[in-house]
Amino acid sequence: MINERVTGSPIIRTALPAEAERIAALHHRARATYYPDGLPDDGTDWTAAWRGAVERPDGHVLCVVEQGEIIGVASFRTPEGAPAETVKLFQFHVDPGRWRSGVGTALHAACVEEWRADGRRTAVLDVHVDNRRAQAFYARQGWTPDPENPPAEGDHHLHLRYAVRPEG
Repeated sequence: MINERVTGSPIIRTALPAEAERIAALHHRARATYYPDGLPDDGTDWTAAWRGAVERPDGHVLCVVEQGEIIGVASFRTPEGAPAETVKLFQFHVDPGRWRSGVGTALHAACVEEWRADGRRTAVLDVHVDNRRAQAFYARQGWTPDPENPPAEGDHHLHLRYAVRPEG
């Protein structure tokens, strides 16, 4: 388990329940960038949702902290009904002011390191079809369309897959 790691100036570590409000604010700023009509309000209490994700015994939330500010966050766990060697990246956000600065790449590498340590072999995620920036980021990291989960009619997400290879 990754508890704390220094990667240059920012620190990547496990998120704390008390940070849920700050994580939810980052989540909102990042998601708002790819909704042309504004972020839809589906009634979700994102602070409570993030607190729940951080407290889940079967999940993990990593955050990137620089000078006390959370600038990146990733949430992952085994999805229900999936084999134990599969992990789903449920949320992955970098503060828009830090895009293209290496924060996302470092956070992704920390996720992969944890997945390897946990014996994961496959990672999956869903990305919004309008989020071209994220799709390009994931492609650069080695994610590909999931052949076992093609988009359904009317689905607004693409399903991607990542092969978690052992080190070496």
